[in-house]
Amino acid sequence: MGKKIRRYELLPQNKRNWNSAKKFLEEIVKILLEYINEENQRENKILDFYHPSEMQKLIDLSIPDNPRTLHQLLQDCQEVLRLGVRTGHPRFFNQISCGLDLVSMAGEWLTATANTNMFTYEIAPVFILMEKEVTKKMAELIGWQDSDAIFAPARHSRFPRCKPLGQGDLPTLCIFTSEDSHYSIKGAAAVMGIGTDNCFTIPTDPSGRMIPEALEQRIIQCKKDGMEPFFVCATAGTTVYGAWDPISQIADICDRHKLWLHVDAAWGGGLLLSPEHRHKLYGIERANSVTWNPHKLMGALLQCSACFIKQEGLLFQTNQMSADYLFQQDKPYDVSFDTGDKAMQCGRHNDIFKLWLMWRSKGMTGYRRQINRLMDLAAYFTARIRETEGYELVVDPPEFLNICFWYIPPSLRNVEKAERNARLEKIAPKIKAKMMERGTTMVGYQPDKQRPNFFRMIISNQAIIKEDLDFLIREIIDIGSEL
Repeated sequence: MGKKIRRYELLPQNKRNWNSAKKFLEEIVKILLEYINEENQRENKILDFYHPSEMQKLIDLSIPDNPRTLHQLLQDCQEVLRLGVRTGHPRFFNQISCGLDLVSMAGEWLTATANTNMFTYEIAPVFILMEKEVTKKMAELIGWQDSDAIFAPARHSRFPRCKPLGQGDLPTLCIFTSEDSHYSIKGAAAVMGIGTDNCFTIPTDPSGRMIPEALEQRIIQCKKDGMEPFFVCATAGTTVYGAWDPISQIADICDRHKLWLHVDAAWGGGLLLSPEHRHKLYGIERANSVTWNPHKLMGALLQCSACFIKQEGLLFQTNQMSADYLFQQDKPYDVSFDTGDKAMQCGRHNDIFKLWLMWRSKGMTGYRRQINRLMDLAAYFTARIRETEGYELVVDPPEFLNICFWYIPPSLRNVEKAERNARLEKIAPKIKAKMMERGTTMVGYQPDKQRPNFFRMIISNQAIIKEDLDFLIREIIDIGSEL
């Protein structure tokens, strides 16, 4: 397109110049399609790594005084993609949320084009109904009927007066979660004014599962100390080990002590779509609330997170502020479909369409195959780690799609354990650094209070095949054999 055309020559400013607008968008799509094609070529690099000081010299990120031309903007788009990390590459194993589902991506494109908010039915009628239908299906998979849910990034149920009066008259509240749970639980305690010191982490067994007996002991002790326990978080698929807290046993404890049970199924919730593997979430239907992130195991594009509440209407009771400029009660339709007062924030991005479209493209049977295939790949990779010299599993057998392992270089294989562990602490970071320099693959590593640094392999990318897993094993050996 012309090198001097600027945005004011496009719609909506210039309604007659549709051809320029069309050409600009076609050029954008061409850039994206080329990127997607290159990203899925295994021989292409995942990234060209630069340190922050180097990256700042490679790309101009300043906001100019004068507008740049559309041609320059297209160049900006190409540069941003070139210098970024290709998280949809089949050999990107670094994060739980990775891969690029093309149907979900198409849904996000449409969502951006529609550019509507999700707080009232009058401006998002189809998307509001779509959200109700999808969350109803997800709640049924959890094992609930009349529940509530919302797509968005307890205390009210126990102490309803805290909404108008605040925490001044409340007892000292405390909550409980496993020591291997996601850090966001402590973050929530801080934001809610409970305090991180009153968020008690419960010990886990060698596989990373919360120990129910330790939970009950801590609850009893907190009561003796004059505190008010009210909330327990059980994790269905921990971030590092992929462990499954024993939900049913924890639910028994919550029933005895009349505590709210939340299940963090952000990572593991997708397993509910597999009849063969959903038993790992046994007891989830007994929870009072559940989080489930389809952008993780289900493969929806970021961000796509849902919060489910067993008690219908509780989200409204907790969050409703009745802003009369948005939530008038005399509208010409059923105002219960206005969802804005169910969430803490006002504006809410449409996260539902990309999930709905992707789910329709696969159906229940397609998701069952996808998730079972990932579990089969995890079993394959686990077997390869066991049989390959120099590798050692941290948790054997792994419980989920997280496979944690060490690579032990030849120089450390006959070293006394204490010295080996001290030196092994430095191996994973060195291998990861070299891996990023090469740009051929990426896998995360993880410290642990009891163990030296180890690799945390995540198998969630739908593009992965066995050859990619074999490649990672060879690449680590190639990098680490001389350490």
